Amino acid sequence: MNEPQIWTLIGVFAAGMFGTITLMSTMFVRMMQNGFDGVRKEFKSEFAGVRTEFANVRTEFRSEFAAVRTEIKAVHARIDHLDRDVNAIYRHLFGIDRG
Repeated sequence: MNEPQIWTLIGVFAAGMFGTITLMSTMFVRMMQNGFDGVRKEFKSEFAGVRTEFANVRTEFRSEFAAVRTEIKAVHARIDHLDRDVNAIYRHLFGIDRG
């Protein structure tokens, strides 16, 4: 082989290598994008599930707090009645209501 043929072979080999590197890098980038898209979709679905669970917990807490408030109001009413009864006993024992 003479010198022009060798340079032609070197050029063809370089072009083939450059094409192969380009093809591989393009395939790698597409593969990574698909992987990231899959992870992104998975995260979105998981976060949607977590948001739903938080909403359920929030609703449950609200209902429980409403029940606790109702019980506290009932206890408060009973304490008011107890206070009235103790005042009546105190007045009766010490003769305050007799004048």
